[in-house]
Parts: sequence; structure tokens; C-alpha cells
Amino acid sequence: MNNTLVISIVGAIIILFLVINFWPSKKQSEEKPMNNMNNDANSRLMQLQAYERLVLLANRIALPNLISRLNTSDISAKEMQILLIQTIKQEFEHNITQQIYVSTDAWKAIKNLKDQSIYTINQLAQNLPASANGSDLNKLLLEYSLTDKKGNLHEVACEVISNEAKNVLN
Repeated sequence: MNNTLVISIVGAIIILFLVINFWPSKKQSEEKPMNNMNNDANSRLMQLQAYERLVLLANRIALPNLISRLNTSDISAKEMQILLIQTIKQEFEHNITQQIYVSTDAWKAIKNLKDQSIYTINQLAQNLPASANGSDLNKLLLEYSLTDKKGNLHEVACEVISNEAKNVLN
């Protein structure tokens, strides 16, 4: 009889232990969906912040905006060319991690904007005489931005990014 009592007590203790430790409580089962909802909300927030940063980047490297920030007439056209390209590359590198949170198309739009802006600066600078100053290059770039459809590539990039951000919100 002693053995049966000991075995029953040990069995009851084991069952009690298993029930306490492995039976999901109501609180735990409620926490899982809440955690998933929090993770989804955090993920969406990070995506939206990335889209916001990319719109800001697109506007910062848009040729008219870049020129207005860096406009200085006391440097040569070559020095201005280098300054503009260096600034575009720095802005891009500063935001390179945002590609993790956005679609491939959105990132390609930003990358194309960067590449096209650098290409445009190089092509137009090449047409200037060696004696040209930074203002001459800036004037040429602004004229290009106003007359050529490719000059407004930043608007296209912003539109792609904005549409994707709206999809994340819906």
C-alpha cells in the first residue's frame, strides 16, 4: 500500500507540474496575437519610414535642389562637378540601408535617379570650356532640368515611392 501511495503522489506531482508548465494560459494565448500585431505594426512603421527617407533622398539629390544648396560661384565648373557628384554619392550611401525595407522597384527608381543625375552632370560638364565656373555648370544643369523630361526624374522616383507607401498603408 505504501508503494501505491508513493506512486500516486509522484504521479500527481508530475501531472501537476506538466499542467502548470505546458498548458497554455489564457494570457499567453492572448499575447501571441498581440505580439504578431505589434510586429506587423512595427514592420509597417519601418517600411513607411524607409519610404519617407527615400522621398527625402530623391528630393535632396534632385538637380535643382542640389544646386540651390551647393550654389557657389567662386569655384570652377570642374570643382562644382566633383562637389555635386560627391554630394549625390554621400546622400545615397547615407540611405543605402533603406533598400532592406522597400521593394526592388522602389530601390531601382532611387538608384536610377542617382546614376542618371551623375551621368547628366558629367555629360553637361564635358560640354563646358575649361575656363567655365561653377555657376556656368549650375545654369546649364538648371536649364536641362527645366527643358528635358529626364531632368525631372526625381518626380518619377517620388511617384513610385509614394504609390508603394500608399499600398503599405492600405
